[in-house]
Amino acid sequence: MTPSDKEIADVLLDLAHQRGVGKTFCPSEAARRLSDNWRPLMPAVRRVAADVALRATQKGKTVDPLTAKGPIRLGLPE
Repeated sequence: MTPSDKEIADVLLDLAHQRGVGKTFCPSEAARRLSDNWRPLMPAVRRVAADVALRATQKGKTVDPLTAKGPIRLGLPE
């Protein structure tokens, strides 16, 4: 069963708040919490991450999670 956008957002925000400001996590951590078959969820996780109050970074620089190529990190904005 595919998780809803709300379920994805809840997991993303839970991970971000567990880490706290200044700490980041890989979006795959959220996907892994949602399904054992997590890889197909990655586009949805990135799409939802773009709509919630999280900062996406790549090599320490802010990026758009929808257009960034390669691995990104997510965290609470400072």
